[in-house]
Amino acid sequence: MYTVFSEFALLLMMSAAAGAFALWLRQPVLIAYIVIGIVVGPAVLGLVTAHDQIDLLAQIGVAMLLFVVGLKLDLKHIRHIGPVALATGLGQLAFTIVIGFIIVLMMGKGWIEALYIAVALTFSSTIIIVKLLSDKHEIDSLHGRIAVGFLIVQDLAVVIAMMVMSALRGDAGEGSLLALAGSLGLRIGAAVAGLYLLMRYVLPRVVDRMAQSQELLLIFAVAWGTGLAALGEWAGFSKEAGAFLAGFSLASTHYRDAINARLTGIRDFLLLFFFIDLGSKLDFSTLGSELSPALVLSLFVLVGNPLIVMAIMGYMGYRKRTGFLCGLTVAQISEFSIIFVAMGISLGHLDNSALGLTTLVGLITIALSTYAILYSHPLYEKLAPWLEVFERKRPFRELAVATERHDLEIADVIVIGLGRYGSRLALCLTEVELKVLGVEYDPEVVRKLRRKGLPVRYGDCTTSEFIESLPIRDTRWIVSTLPDMTSNHDLLNGLRAHHFTGGVAIVARDDFDDGALKDFGATTILYPMRNAVDYAVDALTALIHPNDRATPEVESTASRSQTD
Repeated sequence: MYTVFSEFALLLMMSAAAGAFALWLRQPVLIAYIVIGIVVGPAVLGLVTAHDQIDLLAQIGVAMLLFVVGLKLDLKHIRHIGPVALATGLGQLAFTIVIGFIIVLMMGKGWIEALYIAVALTFSSTIIIVKLLSDKHEIDSLHGRIAVGFLIVQDLAVVIAMMVMSALRGDAGEGSLLALAGSLGLRIGAAVAGLYLLMRYVLPRVVDRMAQSQELLLIFAVAWGTGLAALGEWAGFSKEAGAFLAGFSLASTHYRDAINARLTGIRDFLLLFFFIDLGSKLDFSTLGSELSPALVLSLFVLVGNPLIVMAIMGYMGYRKRTGFLCGLTVAQISEFSIIFVAMGISLGHLDNSALGLTTLVGLITIALSTYAILYSHPLYEKLAPWLEVFERKRPFRELAVATERHDLEIADVIVIGLGRYGSRLALCLTEVELKVLGVEYDPEVVRKLRRKGLPVRYGDCTTSEFIESLPIRDTRWIVSTLPDMTSNHDLLNGLRAHHFTGGVAIVARDDFDDGALKDFGATTILYPMRNAVDYAVDALTALIHPNDRATPEVESTASRSQTD
């Protein structure tokens, strides 16, 4: 027991150090965990001996991952998936599976292995993409919302794929397709009926009782997830599908967010052992032969998947920029891809070489696509001339907003970027009787603010041609809330090229280089988070010590906080 405990302690310390190094490289930590598994496995140091214990924790971790995915898929959320996200997600799935299947067959693989790998190539990591978009403050942008929508479609697809492939348990070649479809339909029908009855009559009362104790609610969630995972495997599906249904059955309860918040840390901890176990089991004697296929498939994922998304979105009437930014979010495979192929091995459909190939593709695509997403805007500027083919002569879905003129010919202030901060700023400036013109690239935001009476022009202020079309000659101030340094540099360069003489205020993130922005022509830098903290300190100080108001400014701040 002491040896196993020491081994686990060593694994955790090595994983923490490797994870810190991965963050410094701006890479997802799962890559570091797989590398640690390779290092401690028989291929390098051979430190892992507690295979059974690690494998058990890995299986529970996978079950918790699928449980949390199901927990987030509330029926109300699914109903609000936009038609664009649904069409793009389904189109990308279909084209990637068909093209990937053909490519893998041409490599000499069997059809069942080609099918597994082709399906695995379609899934992108929701966790990684949402984290990257959130860090870039683009999760609420047009391409961010569309990307999150078709990531939800992919999450649903991976569970359906797991159910279908687990129905091929045993010899995949035996039995007719009709019998297979009948058996699968019968089991899915029974699962849906049973789940409906539980969600309707049993689970709400049980969860209400369990929620009287936060600790008991957590234990119940883990027990429910692992219990249905085991039941799913017994019923002929898979542990993963059972765990997903367990989470989905609780997704409509009032305690979904509380369960999710408590399970996220446990999920991440247990998944650590899945990736370590995966790395330690990679057979390097076979990986050499898989290197060339891995490079070909990685190229297909890194280039082919984004091209598929750009083609679909271009056909649907979006500009090449929107399609490109959305396409980058599918330029990788995910942890689900590896789990899906690992499930195929447990079902006897595949050998370990398929898992090694998928893992190599995952390592390559996740590493490279992370940097592509982080530097998506400068990458787009370099590639834009070659992307014309992915944009209609008339991108009607976005031009429908651009052709409506609800703007001003003369403005006191132009606010560029109408997210939560920018839209609030623009509306408040109009309340003090300033002439304000908003500029936004998201057509849905443009429509919403025009309905509120704010003059808004649709367009991209990082291009010199659009800046020239703005009424900047008589404008006194321009305020930019653009989320990244590159876009602000492009804006400032364009204003300087058109000899703008007014003031320029940049609403900056804390990681912005204010010296570089001022060198490029910014008059002043605004830091919303710092300003909000200063405001809160003044307001709270005035409320806590009402008789010690040092200045009228503090008093007015306190009164504003009370009225707000």
